[in-house]
Formats: sequence, C-alpha cells, structure tokens
Amino acid sequence: MNKVTTLKSATLPDDLTQRLTAEIIDGVLPLGSKISEPELAKRYGVSRGPLREALVKLETLGLITRTANVGARVVELNIADLLDTFTLREAMEGMAARLAAELISEAEIEQLYTLLEDHQAHLDANQDEHYASQNGNEDFHLRIIHASQNKKLIRVLTQDLYATIRMYRRYTADSRPDPRQALREHKAILDAIANREGDLAELLMRRHISRAASLLKKAMLHNSISQGNTGQPSQ
Repeated sequence: MNKVTTLKSATLPDDLTQRLTAEIIDGVLPLGSKISEPELAKRYGVSRGPLREALVKLETLGLITRTANVGARVVELNIADLLDTFTLREAMEGMAARLAAELISEAEIEQLYTLLEDHQAHLDANQDEHYASQNGNEDFHLRIIHASQNKKLIRVLTQDLYATIRMYRRYTADSRPDPRQALREHKAILDAIANREGDLAELLMRRHISRAASLLKKAMLHNSISQGNTGQPSQ
C-alpha cells in the first residue's frame, strides 16, 4: 500500500493506535502478519517515534506481540486467550447490566429498543448476515456498559478488552449460526433492564456471553485455529 494518510499531529500516537486497531480488526493487517515499521511510517507519513508509541499501546491492548530481534506481529487467535477474555467479560458485563438496570434513563432505554429494531431490520434485509462489524453507537453491549455509569468498569471493558473482543467476533462471524438467537437474547436483556430487574439482567447477560464464548470456541476449531496455533478464517 503506497497511499500516504495524514494524521493529526496533536494526537498522533492515539490516531495511529486507532487506525492500526481498525486495520487489525478488519483484517487489513492479517493475523500473525509481521509489522513493518518503515512501511507503516511511509504509509501514514509519520516518523518512527509516534509509530512506536502506538505499537506499545497496541501491545498493551493485546493486538500485537513484540519479540526482541524478531519485531512486532499481529496476534494469533488462540482458544486459551479467548476463554480468559470472555470469562472476564462475562463477569464484568454482567455487573454492567445490573448497574444499568438501576441507573439507565428512560430515554436511553428507548434508544436501545430502537437500536435492536435497526438490528432486526438489518437481518431481515441481509439474509440473516451477522452484524459483527458494529461498533460505537451501533454496539448494544457498548451502550449497556456506558449505562452502568461505573468509570472503572467502563475503562476496562471499552479500552482494555473491547478491541480484542471485536477481533474475535470479526474473525469468526461467518462460522457462528443463528444471529437471530443473539438478537433475541439482547431483547431479553433489555427487557430486564427496562423493568429494573438487575439480578435478572445480570444473569441473562452472563448467559449470553457464556454462550457467545462457546460458539466462538467452536468457530475457531472449525476454522482450524487451535490452542497455540492460528490460521485465517476459512475462505
């Protein structure tokens, strides 16, 4: 890729981190691929200093690995990391759902119902195609997390884990059956939150994420991504 992309110099390392995160999640930088600092510096029209800062952040996020005398590579998906990540996610998002049931506003509840209607319309219009690429305001889970109003919980889930979770979802979406089941589970969670049933909301969210982890594990095995080894999704 020879195109040079100019980034904002005032927040250059952060801009680079966001761009590289998106490229990893979207598969522009494939799993296990070597990171070439000279190539990336040329593509973005930046010096090596801010680029290296961004790579340090990506390593902290768990999206790349760096080895002495070898350099940086995009991570390789593995089942052990999947299970570790989703065990933590299950506990923390369950807590977020419980807190959201106590603290969410009626306006936010209505917005979430509208969001799920949009997701339903997407499935209807796209032959039940997964919407794994959703992020930001389109992400049901992200909205629930923010509705918890717990700053530390929000930081861990949206900064430390979110990119990794999205990467697993992106690379295994085609192998996961029945996206309408996930939508039904989202609606049940939202109903519990709307009814201010915190314990039920937490239970349903934990079950939902536990089921997602099981499906992702099966999808990874189907795609020949075994523990300690990786591969691209089946084409």
